[in-house]
Amino acid sequence: MNATDDPIPLSALQHWVYCPRQCGLIHLEQAFEDNIHTARGQAVHRLVDAPGYEIKAGVKVERSLPLWSDRLGLIGKADLVEFHPDGTVFPVEFKHGRKRQKTHDDIQLAAQAMCLEDMLGRPVPLGAIYHASSHRRREVAITPALRDLVIETAEAIRAMLRAGILPPPVFDARCRECSLKDICQPEALTAVRVQREMRAHLFEVED
Repeated sequence: MNATDDPIPLSALQHWVYCPRQCGLIHLEQAFEDNIHTARGQAVHRLVDAPGYEIKAGVKVERSLPLWSDRLGLIGKADLVEFHPDGTVFPVEFKHGRKRQKTHDDIQLAAQAMCLEDMLGRPVPLGAIYHASSHRRREVAITPALRDLVIETAEAIRAMLRAGILPPPVFDARCRECSLKDICQPEALTAVRVQREMRAHLFEVED
């Protein structure tokens, strides 16, 4: 990370792993639109958006806790962090929908854990995703592979921001649920790219 680089929002890591173009539209071009999925996500996060804390059975529970890491060049906040009497620090990320494993959810939680480690000087080996629709937690181990993915993804986003180049669209199943589909225009842009590639090979002589 260069001294002139701005910190990358933790949410950008999730956006990039889900779709690099979505990340570019939001964090490079400052474009955003809501749909039913983003509205549900916002409704879930209202449960933990107000900063504050409470004590439950000896566990201090902090809501909307600011996070940062100068080492990683990351900044953001944790929905909820539990501080247990034995010194355990346990971040919890809230998501709408039913319990399921998604890498783009896990990387955001892993980045929160790594920021907490840098801030507090203690290990954070575990966290959890709370799935609001099923009212269930899914525990996530902050593995070496997830940690590497955080670092690699942050570098990829930083390179995109430095270059100022929007990643190309990929028209697939992810587009159906994306609130930026109308802005992105993946069908049209993918069709143009395919036509260009076909024209490039149209007059090639076969052996």
